[in-house]
Amino acid sequence: MQIQKFEDIIAWQKAQNFSVAIYHAFEKTKDYAFKDQICRASVSISNNIAEGFDRSSDADFARFLYMALGSSSEAKSMLYLAVQLNYISEETKNELIEQSNEISKIIRGFIKVLSQKNKKV
Repeated sequence: MQIQKFEDIIAWQKAQNFSVAIYHAFEKTKDYAFKDQICRASVSISNNIAEGFDRSSDADFARFLYMALGSSSEAKSMLYLAVQLNYISEETKNELIEQSNEISKIIRGFIKVLSQKNKKV
């Protein structure tokens, strides 16, 4: 199946769901700087996938996918800190980390496909 629009990308869909889960997990957090940063990082994942999809080349798309990976890692790093700060439970952290890992795995696979596609040219 050919992907026609960024909304068809599974990693984008899962990243949107991850952002919603992050927003819900931190909705009562009074540390507004922390909350803002983790929410921005989570939103950046799907936004980079979307922006990269509409770029002019596979190399550009891959570059944005790497940025999405970085944002996923940033959000994941903050989840570890959130537990230490008692903002979320260990269980919530584990659920969100699992989502982040799944998104990252899909993105890495997508990058691999793009790089193999470019080697065939």
